[in-house]
Amino acid sequence: MKKRINLILGIIQIFVAAGALPAGYAMMADPSGEGLGMTTEMLTHSPFGSFLIPGIFLFTVNGLLQLIAGILTLKRRNYMWLPGIGLGIALLIWIIVQVLSIGLNSVLQPVYFGIGLIEIALSLLYRKVVNRSA
Repeated sequence: MKKRINLILGIIQIFVAAGALPAGYAMMADPSGEGLGMTTEMLTHSPFGSFLIPGIFLFTVNGLLQLIAGILTLKRRNYMWLPGIGLGIALLIWIIVQVLSIGLNSVLQPVYFGIGLIEIALSLLYRKVVNRSA
């Protein structure tokens, strides 16, 4: 069971990173959002004037950190449940802030919110399994 949880959690983390890295990079490279088909008008009700800060967060937290966590999780590091919880919470916060800032305008928002919940649940389950076998 431990190996299966590890595999699923690692794949989820790498999946999140695979979407976040190019999108975050695109936001940093062009903070107007035009490269992704967005405009800064979307940010009218947000604390951001451009997509630069969201792009940095997306690239580093939901991109690089999820990628590193995914690789370490797949290598079966027993402590990876803790970053899994933290990164799952970060993903939930990302989606909540996004919806509050630009509205619910994509099916991907609830999908990634669900992925964040699954990442947290799998991390908690993994912690329970690791503690039981120790």
